[in-house]
Amino acid sequence: MAAMLLAALTACGGRDDGETDEKPPSGKAAATENPGNDGDGIAAEKTLKLGEPAQTIGDEGVGVLQITPGTTVYAKAATSEKPENGVFVVVTMKVKAMTGVAAEEVAPISGGGWQWIAPDGESIGWNSGNSTAVSTGKYENAGKVQPGTYHWESEVFDLTATQAKGGTLMYTDGDGTAHEWKMPSTDTGPDVAEVKKELQP
Repeated sequence: MAAMLLAALTACGGRDDGETDEKPPSGKAAATENPGNDGDGIAAEKTLKLGEPAQTIGDEGVGVLQITPGTTVYAKAATSEKPENGVFVVVTMKVKAMTGVAAEEVAPISGGGWQWIAPDGESIGWNSGNSTAVSTGKYENAGKVQPGTYHWESEVFDLTATQAKGGTLMYTDGDGTAHEWKMPSTDTGPDVAEVKKELQP
């Protein structure tokens, strides 16, 4: 009888420690099954505040970048350029390499990168309106960040007043994870004066 019971348990894959042999999903599979994602299989992190850093995966999954949006400036004009939609929003960020390999941000052409999310949920890209014509001087660095270093970058959006008020900055990294920062509705941050100087004609 005991032999028959043992055989039955073995056939059913039973274990005497009360645990199953199934392993939880990991990586992107786990993010897809997580009810906290955005419904498209993109893992959603908690919304941060301006000045709070996020650990992000580099382009093509190489390296880790710590990205910290630090200053937001709203401008009716910038470097002699006028917004098509009403106002330029300039966000500067510190981008630091966190591992022993060089890493860079994901380009929009790869399906990631930066977007502005309006209060009603509308997604506005980096090339909105006349945004690409604006020069941000020292905040225009791009490309790979070498190990042990950081540089300053910026994103410019050309928005309507409604889109700009109470918006959210979103960055999708090399692992498909969306990182979000709630943006203030007025000029905010330690470098407001310096950014405004860079935006002068």
